[in-house]
Amino acid sequence: MAQHASAKKRARQDLVRRARNRHVRATLRSAVKAVGSAASEGGEAASEALRRAERLIRKAASKGVLSKKQASRTVSRLAQRVNRASS
Repeated sequence: MAQHASAKKRARQDLVRRARNRHVRATLRSAVKAVGSAASEGGEAASEALRRAERLIRKAASKGVLSKKQASRTVSRLAQRVNRASS
């Protein structure tokens, strides 16, 4: 257990950040799954789901939850999936 005040504060901050990051990641996974199911159905719903997912992914990358490269790679793969389904 932390002894110094600064270490105790760091531990408290880590708990808050961990909870926030877990929530963001769970939301991202749900959005990605929604894109996958919408892409299998095709149509306008897939592109709308992709827009929502891309916004969440880019925001998570800007907050440091994901790396920028991982975010770009994920968005690219989702876009490919949607484009293959719509063509």
